[in-house]
Amino acid sequence: MAIDYVKRPHEGAGENRGDGGNGPRPGGAEGSAGGAAVGAERVASAAPGLVDLYKAAGVSLRKNGLSGLRAAVYLVLDRSGSMRPFYRDGTVQHLAEQILGLCANLDDDGTVPVVFFSTGVHGVADLTLDDHAGRIGSLHASYGHMGRTDYHAAMEAVIDHYRASGATDPAFVVFQTDGGPTSRSAAERLLCEASRLPLFWQFVGFGDPDGKEFAFLRRLDELPVPAKRVVDNAGFLAAGRDPRSVPDQVLYDRLLAEFPAWLAAARAAGVLR
Repeated sequence: MAIDYVKRPHEGAGENRGDGGNGPRPGGAEGSAGGAAVGAERVASAAPGLVDLYKAAGVSLRKNGLSGLRAAVYLVLDRSGSMRPFYRDGTVQHLAEQILGLCANLDDDGTVPVVFFSTGVHGVADLTLDDHAGRIGSLHASYGHMGRTDYHAAMEAVIDHYRASGATDPAFVVFQTDGGPTSRSAAERLLCEASRLPLFWQFVGFGDPDGKEFAFLRRLDELPVPAKRVVDNAGFLAAGRDPRSVPDQVLYDRLLAEFPAWLAAARAAGVLR
C-alpha cells in the first residue's frame, strides 16, 4: 500500500563502480551479531555528522523486527530537469546521507551504490562513510545535461550491479523521483520481472503528495500478486514539497514499513533464501 508521510507526520516514532571487493556481502540475510553491520565507533570516527541518522535508522530497524538483518542498500536519484531545485538546495544530498545512515546498519561495507538517471543512466558512483560530504552535488554537476524522467534504464543498472556482485543477501533499493516515467510500460514490465529477484524497490516521491505525477507510482505499488508479479516487491511514499522537513525518525519508519512483509513473502516464494 502507498504511504504518504506528509499527511501523517506523527505516526510511529561520471564514476562507474565495479565490485572491487566492496559489493553486497554474500551470505545469509541475518547478521550473526544481531546488531548494526558497521559499528558505532567506526561511524563516529569516519562520519560524525551521520551518527544521529545511523542511530535513528537502527531504531526503525528494531521497531520492524529487522535487527541484525544484512542487506545491500542502493539509491537511485532522478536527474530530470524538474529536479534542479532539489539538488541546488541540498535536499538530494540530505536524502543520500539518510540512506547512508541506513546502509551502515545493514551492509558491513558501509557503501551505497548511487545510480543517477533521467532519460538514461548518467552514472553509477559510490557513497561511503569516508566520502559523502557534498558528494551528490559534485557528481550531479559532473553529469551535465538533465533530461526527462524514465525509470527502466536505472532499474536495469541496479539489477545488473546486484547480479554482478554475486550477493545472496536481499537488496533494499530507494528509488527517488519527482514524477512518472515517459515509458510506463517498460517500467511496469521490469518491476514485474524483477519480482523474481531478491530486490525490494522503495519509491520516494518529491513534490505534491496529491499530484497526478505520482499516480503511476501508486499503481506500481498496487500491482496484483500473482497475476502480475511473484511477490509485492515495491512500496511508495510521498515525501512532499519539502522532504527535508520530514523528521529523520519518521522517514525511516515509513521507508521500512513494507520491507518486513516483502522479506517474508520473498522467502515463502523461494525468491530469497
